[in-house]
Amino acid sequence: MKLSIVVSVYNEAQVLPQFVAELKAALAGLDCESEVLMVDDGSVDGSRELLDNIAAEWECMRVLHFTRNFGHEAAMIAGIDHATGDAIVCMDADCQNPPAMLGEMLKCHAEGNDIVTMVREERADGGWLNHITSRLFYRIINRLSDTHLQPNASDFFLVSQRVADVLRNDYRERTRFLRGLIQTVGFRSATLSYQAPRRAAGKSHYSLSSLTRLAFTSIAAFTKAPLKLGIYSGLLFGLLSVALIVYSIVMWIVDRPVGGYTTLIIFLSAFAAVVLLVVGITGYYVGIVLDEAKGRPLYLIDYTKEKNP
Repeated sequence: MKLSIVVSVYNEAQVLPQFVAELKAALAGLDCESEVLMVDDGSVDGSRELLDNIAAEWECMRVLHFTRNFGHEAAMIAGIDHATGDAIVCMDADCQNPPAMLGEMLKCHAEGNDIVTMVREERADGGWLNHITSRLFYRIINRLSDTHLQPNASDFFLVSQRVADVLRNDYRERTRFLRGLIQTVGFRSATLSYQAPRRAAGKSHYSLSSLTRLAFTSIAAFTKAPLKLGIYSGLLFGLLSVALIVYSIVMWIVDRPVGGYTTLIIFLSAFAAVVLLVVGITGYYVGIVLDEAKGRPLYLIDYTKEKNP
């Protein structure tokens, strides 16, 4: 059996030496052939040179250098595209996906599971706000989507070669949420829990704005429910209009005219806000369709680096 490790790297020069040491120790304890694919997602902090130096000495490691930053999802897809193992593990280089879990993941795979989802029980550097927003996100997406996603699932997971073939050939959309996507393909799966340690150095690359974009992207990738907001809001305002008409007629009959200015302003303001919201949501989905129609590559590789022969 051959194991492929796909590692997404973006400006992780401070933690790469520690991560590589932990990964080498974990792989040394496994009874299988292995390859390591480091995908450099356009790093500018010296990670590129550091990866090349490590690859020149470590024979099982290859580095894929992107021409620019294409994003974490693209890096994982690129690694999966180039992996040759019977099982493929995706993980990050920030030392928060512990390589020590590889043995348990392979054990689950050996039991017949094509997908092993890793769920964070606890995150050492995650505050109460991260915990609340994460729970809220999964609650919303599971309420809107027809597919149930495992809460707190991470980008640390294992897929078999046949699942990887499905991702390579059939799931090539540009708007992706890979950790959720692998839960929808329908193969036999298992779930393991782990505790994410603190980052060894540096800080998270996910700001509040990037996390918000990820949330919108994930919801758009799994459900069209937000587009139904126009139908529901139209029905709601239709009912309100009928009620307002009936109320105005009754007041006119009993000779108590309704002061219409305030009512009209409130009604029109609320209606305009809902219309603009629906137009914005529709525009977001149209933008996704436009990206798909363009058919541009998910990533571009500048060059690859491996141990010199």
